[in-house]
Amino acid sequence: MAWYSQTWSWFEGDWHEGNPGLVGPRSHVLWQSSSVFDGARYFDDVAPDLAAHAARVNRSARALGLKPTVTPEFIVEKTHEGARKFAKGTALYVKPMYWGEADGPSTIMPDEDSTRFCLCLFEAAMGDPGKGFSVTKGAYRRPTMETMPTDAKAGCLYPNNARILREAKGRGFDNALVLDMLGNVAETGTSNIFLATDGVVKTPAPNGTFLNGITRQRVISLLRGAGVPVEETSLSYADFEQADEIFSSGNYSKVMPIYRIDDRELQPGPMFRKARELYMDFAHSKPA
Repeated sequence: MAWYSQTWSWFEGDWHEGNPGLVGPRSHVLWQSSSVFDGARYFDDVAPDLAAHAARVNRSARALGLKPTVTPEFIVEKTHEGARKFAKGTALYVKPMYWGEADGPSTIMPDEDSTRFCLCLFEAAMGDPGKGFSVTKGAYRRPTMETMPTDAKAGCLYPNNARILREAKGRGFDNALVLDMLGNVAETGTSNIFLATDGVVKTPAPNGTFLNGITRQRVISLLRGAGVPVEETSLSYADFEQADEIFSSGNYSKVMPIYRIDDRELQPGPMFRKARELYMDFAHSKPA
C-alpha cells in the first residue's frame, strides 16, 4: 500500500493518479531547491479563498526567479475539475506548485523559461478542533528577508520548520512558537498565531519574517467585522505565557486551539470559538 493518500495531479495537459515522477537528477529543483507551492482546502463542497491561494503561488514564483506559466483563474478551474475525481465530500489539500527544471546562467540560478507547473490534489482530513495542540519555545528562529526568500512560500524554507518541530516533539510538545531574529514571536512551526487577553485578540505584526497567511488575514477581517478588537503588534514569548487563550490559523486545519504552553494548561476560549465559528460560516457561505 502506498504511503500517500488518494492523489490526482495535473501536469503538462493531463491528470495523473498517484505519485508520478516529475523531476530527475539534473532537474534544478532537486539540487538547488527552486520550488514554490501554495496550499488551499476543498472540503464540504467549499474552497474558501481558493483564488487568493492561486494568485499567491504566482507571486511566490516571481519572488524566486521563476516564471508563472498559468493564470490564477486556470488554477481555480483545474482545482474544481480535479476535485470531481474524488468521492463527494472528501476533504482535499490543494497544492499548486512551480519549480525550475534547468540551470540558468549559473548553476545556482534556475532558467526561468524552464519553469514547470503542477497542480496536486490529495485526500487529507481536516484538523480536529476538539484536540488542539501544545507548544513550547522554538529552538531555532525565523530568517529575515535579507537571508532567505521569506516573501515566497518556498520549499527551501521548510527544513527549518522541520527541525523546529523535531526538536519540540523531542521534548514532548506538538509544536513550537518560533521567534524572529529580534526575539519576538513570529508564528508556530506550521501556522500563524493569536492570543487573547481581556477581550482583545493580538497577533504578531507582519515584519517580513513569516508569511501573512491568507487564513490569518481572513480571521482578522472576520473578527473585526464582528466587533472584536484585533491588534497586530510585536509580541514576546512572555505575552503568550500570560495569555488567557492562544489559537492558531492556517490553511491545513483552519482555526485551532492551543491547550498547553510549556507546563501551563489552557482551555479553548470564547475568542477561539468566535474565530472558528466566523471562519467556518464564511467558508460555507461560498460554495465551490
